[in-house]
Amino acid sequence: MTTQMIILNGGSSSGKSGIVRCLQAELPEQWLAFGADSLIDAMPARMQTADGGIEISADGEVNIGADFRALEQAWAQGVVAMARAGARIIIDDIFLGGAASQQRWQKLLDGLDGLDGLDGLDGLDVLWVGVRCDSIVAAGREVARGDRVQGMAEAQADIVHEGVHYDLEVDTTHTESLTCARTIAAHVS
Repeated sequence: MTTQMIILNGGSSSGKSGIVRCLQAELPEQWLAFGADSLIDAMPARMQTADGGIEISADGEVNIGADFRALEQAWAQGVVAMARAGARIIIDDIFLGGAASQQRWQKLLDGLDGLDGLDGLDGLDVLWVGVRCDSIVAAGREVARGDRVQGMAEAQADIVHEGVHYDLEVDTTHTESLTCARTIAAHVS
């Protein structure tokens, strides 16, 4: 089977976005990239509140509401539909719910989402990649970026991996994005 999607999961400032850019350069085929940040950026500003949207508290804790989950689900369904139509997709995600977040993706990928016309289709070939980074290093990157609430990286470094099963894991603590991307690319069929 040919890999149709690569899903990277890791905490904030773990290096996922850099790996994605390197993957797009290293892989011989054309790959589209989507991520949690692009989803949030596409949402109206009023979704960045505690009232059903996504709220990031002063200490970096992320709270997700029902309205955000509904839009996230619709977005994910669209991404999976593009993969089913032949596009190769790289996802840069943060599994705040650990295993439950992976299960939401898996249900869509397996065609068990209840959408007319998709049920019963064979699942897509996905490469699941864990992107790890020492929480202290990620926290330092978070400060250097200047566009994140301090505390997110440390809070997410381990929790996003709880109960998640991967085909491959990379660690960006001391490894450059390009090296990680090449490791991942070697596992793409």
